[in-house]
Amino acid sequence: MTSVPAIAARDLTRRFGRLTAVDRVSFAIEPGTVFGFLGPNGSGKSTVIRLLTGLLAPTTGMAEIDGLDVERELDQVKRRIGYMSQRFSLYEDLTVAENLRFYGRAYGLGGGRLDERVRAAMEVVGIEPRHGQRAGHLSGGWKQRLALACALVHEPRILFLDEPTAGIDPVARRALWDLLFELAVTGVTLFITTHYMDEASRCTQVGYIYMSKLVACGTPAELRQLPEVSPQGSHWVEVAFTRAPDALRALKELSQAPEVQDATMWGETLHLLAARAFDRAAITARLAERGLAAAVVREVEPSLEDVFFVLTRAHEREAP
Repeated sequence: MTSVPAIAARDLTRRFGRLTAVDRVSFAIEPGTVFGFLGPNGSGKSTVIRLLTGLLAPTTGMAEIDGLDVERELDQVKRRIGYMSQRFSLYEDLTVAENLRFYGRAYGLGGGRLDERVRAAMEVVGIEPRHGQRAGHLSGGWKQRLALACALVHEPRILFLDEPTAGIDPVARRALWDLLFELAVTGVTLFITTHYMDEASRCTQVGYIYMSKLVACGTPAELRQLPEVSPQGSHWVEVAFTRAPDALRALKELSQAPEVQDATMWGETLHLLAARAFDRAAITARLAERGLAAAVVREVEPSLEDVFFVLTRAHEREAP
């Protein structure tokens, strides 16, 4: 027997006048999944979250949470979900504890149950020592922890996070992800929009939206094997140099090779999508003709950034 998806979209579409912000998006996310949702700015990520959480009504199609229709059964849906918005949206003049109590009451909590959930939410995100501090005086990382605690105060099993690590430093970003994984271990389903490829790599399932359409959806391993990303008869090659100027010269040379379909630079390393016949020996020989010697030439899997770059290029060519 298959379980009911925690989150499902079926031909979900939203138009604003002549603009189609979300165009027939369909997917299903199983309970306990860490789902990463990626796409360029303006591609429709935040609009999809608003449709899934009932903040916007779809023009056509439908969204479901735990098998409940978001439009028709919104009151029941709200009790099952938590939402952490893209911008810090808490009350800066209230303390940490006061913000949590306010949000708890908004979800219908009161009395001893409210006290219990406020304490538990602060403990989960590690913000108890700052319970009396005003939210406006917190650093970016602590504000994000507080926003997460407010999204968790009513104990939802499905959590939507819209770019939760935007604008915070790498240490705070890592700490927040550690918290998210701790939640996932308990069975909470996470739907996370992000621009960071390392964060996408941490997810158990990834969706990529481009120009309002869902271009790809699957595990990171499945996305790497898509025919657009790894065409038959081709392979991905990493070419590493000891000096950045050499890598820049090599990028120019190898990009012009007829066997190379795509070339990207990462510091002192190149990633090439090339014909399989353009192997290590052929690449080394071509570089030697230009007076360049690579430290390492080896076949690799495409990174997720390679995946999304290739998919974007492919759909740019198809777009009217």
